[in-house]
Amino acid sequence: MTRSDITIRALVQIDNLQPKFAAYNGATVQGSIPLSGDTILIGELAPGNGVFSLIDRALKASSVEATSQIVEREFGFFILRSPSNAEVTAAREAILAELGASMRDRVKPTVASTQIITSVEPYQAQLLNKWRKGTLVVPGQTLGIIECAPAAYISIAANEAEKSAEIDIVEVRAVGRFGRLFVSGSENSVKAAVDAAVAAIEAVEGTPE
Repeated sequence: MTRSDITIRALVQIDNLQPKFAAYNGATVQGSIPLSGDTILIGELAPGNGVFSLIDRALKASSVEATSQIVEREFGFFILRSPSNAEVTAAREAILAELGASMRDRVKPTVASTQIITSVEPYQAQLLNKWRKGTLVVPGQTLGIIECAPAAYISIAANEAEKSAEIDIVEVRAVGRFGRLFVSGSENSVKAAVDAAVAAIEAVEGTPE
């Protein structure tokens, strides 16, 4: 596989990782656990096998640690972490250099849909709680759902949602064709979080798919 064969579907650097999103990642990742305040680099590549050589290059070029490395049906996904923003930047630049690309070459994300469900019904809350990996949904809370593509960009939405309002992170699905974020809390908090998350996704620069 040559570097010209690899498409950067997503590449996003998130500094000042928020406490709840950091805790969610810590409970779900395969490798080095991100901590609150860390910087992380998240990427999605096509074809998926491109992730292996690029992560190797990034690890050799910096002192970042590997948090996740996943190849699913269509895409490769990774997360790298460090307490040093500069080290994560070095890893990002090593990946771009290996591909002969810039951040402008990544796919610009789009928000596919948003939903706000007030006063969640108890049976639906229990269904959500069967597969969530984050906070339990309490009946009567407000639930916010955001869907975007490419999927990996949902991570920046989760971090910005937590920055903007007092919400809980229920689920973050950043792998696959679409990314999905589920947050819960009061109606006003969830609305503010959804607005901030959408704005964060729309602010990412790149090339339309």
